[in-house]
Amino acid sequence: MKSLMRCAALVPALVLLIALPNLARAQATAAKPATPTTTSKPAGGTTHPSGTKAGPRPAARPTGSGRLDGIAAVVNDDVVLQSDVEEQLYLFLMRAQAQPDSATIDTLRRQVLDQLIDEKLVVSEAKRQGVSVPEGEIAKEVDNAIADAKQRMGSADAFQAQLAKENLTEAKLREKYHDEIQRQMLGQRLLQKQFPRKPVTVAEAEAYFKAHPEKFPKAPIELRLSVIQVPVEADSARSARALTKIQGIRKRIVAGEKFAKVAQETSDDTESARAGGDLGYFTRGNTEPEFEKAAFAQKIGELGQPVRSTFGWHLIEVIERDTMRAASGRDSLDDDGKPVLEAHARHILVKVEIDSLDVLRARSVADRVQAEAAKGGDFTALVKHYSRYNGPASPDGDLGFVSLATLSPNIRAGLQDLKPGQVSEVLVNQRGFNIFKVADRHDERAFTYAEVKDELPTAVANIQYREKYDAWVKSLRTKARIQYR
Repeated sequence: MKSLMRCAALVPALVLLIALPNLARAQATAAKPATPTTTSKPAGGTTHPSGTKAGPRPAARPTGSGRLDGIAAVVNDDVVLQSDVEEQLYLFLMRAQAQPDSATIDTLRRQVLDQLIDEKLVVSEAKRQGVSVPEGEIAKEVDNAIADAKQRMGSADAFQAQLAKENLTEAKLREKYHDEIQRQMLGQRLLQKQFPRKPVTVAEAEAYFKAHPEKFPKAPIELRLSVIQVPVEADSARSARALTKIQGIRKRIVAGEKFAKVAQETSDDTESARAGGDLGYFTRGNTEPEFEKAAFAQKIGELGQPVRSTFGWHLIEVIERDTMRAASGRDSLDDDGKPVLEAHARHILVKVEIDSLDVLRARSVADRVQAEAAKGGDFTALVKHYSRYNGPASPDGDLGFVSLATLSPNIRAGLQDLKPGQVSEVLVNQRGFNIFKVADRHDERAFTYAEVKDELPTAVANIQYREKYDAWVKSLRTKARIQYR
């Protein structure tokens, strides 16, 4: 279940990054990983049992030193709490649908802290200059945030239960929203005054692009990959026993017992079981393929048939499907400009346990297949015989071009030096053991003007705005007392 302070769509961040399809994808530091390369642990890592990786309910909230209530920095007479840093880091990873390694998380944590310090300075400067926001406008945003929180919790009872879980009342929640929204709106008003937006013409954008190529991201390395995926699977007897168990659980619900009650009593996903099986909202590409297919295909309120994933057997009930909204309140759009759909579902899981013999058996098969592929064996024939990859791919295992930057560190390391025609070693992820063949390679390069010309006026305006903002905040820092803890 989502925290209420994360549930509502609040006002946008003070400074928006460039959000343009080609350039933004190249610039992203924590891009969404391709389906077969999401994590470095085989079958049974830290991913949530529904398969969710970093959506509304990431598997694990990032933590640092453990001092979640400590002070991360002192800014003049104000403080940035460690818990605020962790909260914003969590939100970033959730929105980016990323699971970076610990070194990247540490870098992101420092960047988040610096951003929070900058926001403190901006709000302080807004107050110094006498910038104000009418109370009525703040109250309207608070009402919208509360309404959004209630809607996303699914029901009034669920909203009240989450309040109790977080030791809050609605009045206290309104106070929290009020303070956060007031700070953000003060900062926005000052920035609008300080840096009025000026449109950039097509000619100006082209000239800037040619004069300052170093200010634009490069197109990352892309590999055209085919994959053979050998999952770690339990023996058939264990899977059959789990299926029999979940079929019995389904009969209880069909007979009239409440899904939430049965989930609390029977689900092996103890985290969601406490919330009656509620998984919150998630988007496509954010869950295991089998789970996703059911969650986006079942009728609302329908109790589906058992669904098998790498974790075991699931019963899924879809509570709601809707378009995902950005912080501005507008629909989030995909690369094709279509609204991003998200599902709100609950589930019951009966795990199918994997033991060391299962892992060894799968590894042995993967090693044998890799050796045959590396010696020039027919990769397509090996795919058809051995691969159990369940993501989008052609019958011969072709994944198309995949950006190297989007892959998890261990997969990236195993592929980055390969040339077309070469086969990787066996590479491990949460889905099992993978053998990749590189069909083609596009090395890092600068974008051509033709590729980004439609995006350039907005991109250049954002770059220039960001440069002015950074210089201004730097001047605020020179006048402030900032102490990192």
